[in-house]
Amino acid sequence: MKTKIILIFLTALALAGCAHDHDHDHDHDHAHDEHVHDESLQLTAYNADFEVFAEAAPFVVGQASDILAHISLLRNFKPLEYGSVTASLIIGADRVSQTLERPARPGVYQFSLQHAAAGTGELTFDVKTSEGTSQLVVPDITVYSNEHDAHEAAAAAAITSGIGAIFTKEQSWKVDFATEVVRSEPFGRIIRATGQIQPSRGDERIIAATASGVAFFDDENLVEGSAVSARQPLFSIDGSNMADNDFLIRHAEAESGLYRAKAGRDRAGTELDRARAELYRARAEFDRRRELAKEYIVSQSDLLKTGMDVTNAETNLVNAETDIAAAERDLAAAGIVYDNSLRRNFATGRHVVHSPVGGFVVRVLARNGEYVEAGQPILAISQNRDILIRAELRPGYFDILDSVTSVNFRILSGDRVYSLEELGGRMVSYGRSTDVNNPLIPVMFQVNNRTGLLPGGFAEMFIKTQTSARAITVPNEAIIEEMGNYFVFVQLTPELFEKQAVKKGATDGIRTEITEGISAGDRVVSKGAMLVKLAQAAAALDPHAGHAH
Repeated sequence: MKTKIILIFLTALALAGCAHDHDHDHDHDHAHDEHVHDESLQLTAYNADFEVFAEAAPFVVGQASDILAHISLLRNFKPLEYGSVTASLIIGADRVSQTLERPARPGVYQFSLQHAAAGTGELTFDVKTSEGTSQLVVPDITVYSNEHDAHEAAAAAAITSGIGAIFTKEQSWKVDFATEVVRSEPFGRIIRATGQIQPSRGDERIIAATASGVAFFDDENLVEGSAVSARQPLFSIDGSNMADNDFLIRHAEAESGLYRAKAGRDRAGTELDRARAELYRARAEFDRRRELAKEYIVSQSDLLKTGMDVTNAETNLVNAETDIAAAERDLAAAGIVYDNSLRRNFATGRHVVHSPVGGFVVRVLARNGEYVEAGQPILAISQNRDILIRAELRPGYFDILDSVTSVNFRILSGDRVYSLEELGGRMVSYGRSTDVNNPLIPVMFQVNNRTGLLPGGFAEMFIKTQTSARAITVPNEAIIEEMGNYFVFVQLTPELFEKQAVKKGATDGIRTEITEGISAGDRVVSKGAMLVKLAQAAAALDPHAGHAH
């Protein structure tokens, strides 16, 4: 851990030094060379897609103002590398604009605008990329009638901090960095527990011996953790030396069953033919007697009796068709037993057992060459698609388990925290009773195992409950600890951050409640806070690091 911190510290020093060299290499960088007044305007704007941080010379009527704009993508806080940007200074109905088709270097656009009228308006940046167009607006931009007033106003509006940390855009673009606006959000009670990762009930398959005999594994390297594919041969059972389990006897039984099924199908076919013939005869007799009945040669009672014979023949035909269908199914089943289960293995004298699914071997329950009984478990295979995470909670939590909405968990051997939603999971159940031997309440969550979680491991769990109460929260990564005290870096400008002491509340493993120190609406460093801290320390050691403010 100490080595990791030292490496990060050296990285920050290097980045700070790069930024210093960068200032010497580019005369226009951040408008900080000797040709520009120190009273630069620091302008910031956000929309749903972009952040713009611009440093500009104060706006004076008739004078060109250089504007150095740094444009970052909010989705990853990396520089905008491609796209045209139009900067417009708008006062009333008057507008001056300049369009740059590409950045001077990734993320950096250099504009020069000169307005002919004094007044207050806005500075807009219209960004056009292959993904669409977007506008950022900086309000309350004043163009002054004289240079003195402009620079005095710029000096009065300058944002400074005696304890601030400078972290330039060039530095933040090179590392994993982000900021976010502090928000108030529902934050219920958090139940912390340790859970065990278990295979899902439908995810693990037990492969049992299908006959009694000696088990031989086809692959001697089939051990716990081995990958297997569906229909892969796993092991074979040799019962040729077993008097009561000889495969010849079982083969003969299967063959006899197949013959019996064929004979049953033949008998059902004969009955079907007989039923069809009887129906044909009954219908012909009914038609003949119906014509005779018209001449009163045959009585109505005889005609009615003949009609009943037709109905009975139709019923017999339906029964015969049902019997032939059942006989066909019996024959098909007997054929499967004969062809797939025995005849295919009879040639080798062994019965081969295949894997019904693809997955990984979890347990090997028999030794190679060991005698096994039919139905005895031989292997356990897990598909490792769905897993269960089981926590056991104190009975005092029982009343709030109905309000559980989600869970975040961290594998004890790693740093990554996963959410239930991220892995497409759900709460399966929780116990409604306890006993003397185990007074704890089991709570089960099921998740899709897209991250390689191993059954048998343990996870730190943060079980979240529903609430109407709201709290201010920040990402855990935003919080820095120093000698038992906690801090966050509050953004003053996108390049200037001030360390602010805070008091922590509960955490859900991803975000932490802040009870004191910052307010909703503040923007804080949410990723890379440690690098900002180290950059601050590097600047204290090297007065030339970062900007030459």
